Amino acid sequence: MARRVKKAPAAGIRGIHFDLKGTPPTPRRLIGLLDVIKAAGYNALLVEWEDMFPWTVDERFRSETAYSDRQVAKFTAEAAARGLEVIPLVQSLGHMETPLSLPEYARLREIEWRSDSLNPLAPGASDLVISMVDDVLRLLPETRYFHLGGDESWTFGRAEETATFIKKNGKAALYLKHIEPVLDHLGRRGVRPILWSDMMHDWPAADQKKVARKADLCPWGYDRHPDVWEHHSGTRWIERFAKNGVTLWGATAYKGATQYNADLCDYAQQEENALGWVEVAARFGMKGLFATGWSRHSTHRAQTQPIDGCLDSLVNVGLILSEGAAPGRERCLNVLDELGERKRYDACEAACRELSEARRRGWIQVQRVREQITALTDDPRRRGSGMSVRFLVDLRRHLEVGASKAAADFRKAFKGLMDPIWIERYLTERIEPLLEEAAVLDCRARVLEPDAYRATIDTERWTGG
Repeated sequence: MARRVKKAPAAGIRGIHFDLKGTPPTPRRLIGLLDVIKAAGYNALLVEWEDMFPWTVDERFRSETAYSDRQVAKFTAEAAARGLEVIPLVQSLGHMETPLSLPEYARLREIEWRSDSLNPLAPGASDLVISMVDDVLRLLPETRYFHLGGDESWTFGRAEETATFIKKNGKAALYLKHIEPVLDHLGRRGVRPILWSDMMHDWPAADQKKVARKADLCPWGYDRHPDVWEHHSGTRWIERFAKNGVTLWGATAYKGATQYNADLCDYAQQEENALGWVEVAARFGMKGLFATGWSRHSTHRAQTQPIDGCLDSLVNVGLILSEGAAPGRERCLNVLDELGERKRYDACEAACRELSEARRRGWIQVQRVREQITALTDDPRRRGSGMSVRFLVDLRRHLEVGASKAAADFRKAFKGLMDPIWIERYLTERIEPLLEEAAVLDCRARVLEPDAYRATIDTERWTGG
């Protein structure tokens, strides 16, 4: 067998991202994952606490299963014991639904009917972010780097007052007016801020140089190679940041970067992307690389891809970041085997795959029933075959057998890894839409083909060909 030659890591800090606003691990499992993370070559944890943090600035920010102070302290201590640095992430502009959904904070919204983005000019907006930052630092006093998000403010500059400000002063001035007090606050505490870079890629050079004095920037993108991108993290924009003196990090993904409601990650896509980032990080001397693992694409969207169903990709991307080359899936599975994680991972991955297939087949059946009912509605001459009812019976049976079994297997596989409330919400998000569609179609079939409906549905038999 040829000897494997390891390359030096492309970046000194290689962090894995915990997005805890969906599918959050139990406190015990969160600590249990640390050994997998260490074995995969990571040396840092980017923790997006969201509603799993034990907030004191406003306890309503907490979810039903938020970790306690003691659990957070134990997690950070266990991470430190393994040489894993914890880098907290608290949102500061976009993705602010956790506070802005509450009526008391609605005055801080840029658009009154949207809870996702802060108004950079609203009195108290920066103060809210600072109070949340300090709340996290009370439990993580050894923090060296603090990620402030700062990305995807979809309403940025759309309010009358912010649009007027931009027209007079520019986009960068509006962004910095809000974020600079937070950067300065962290700077005084000896903590270096990090921001996602997508809001800043087209800023004038002087403004990029200004932010570079107070924060590091992190371009991100999750498919293919950065060299081929036209969007905000394409290599041409990264090169411009570098020329303007910005200290750069980069972000690939190991899960959660494909469809917003997927049950499984795209192993091959994440591998290709990670390899691209390794090359770009070396080219531009990046300080660190993150492997993001999104559990929701935004705070109020459906949960996606539980961590324990994606451990193969977690290990694969980690080894790529630390060794510069793809290790091969067999080696990744061997790592899990050596840690005693393989059997559990296999069960979780299989449960996610089964659920994904049950959903796929269910929606195919829904489509068949809908198309048939549309044909009968549009052309009454087509009624009487009972075909819409036959397709409906197939859909019902699939939901009663296939989807129900997939849900049961999912519960079994993830028992003890996530709190039951998140398991049930995950399953509800996937299966309830199918049940609702079946109910609607049931009513329409009953009206369009009443004789076939009575002969078939009422007895739950189908005797046609």
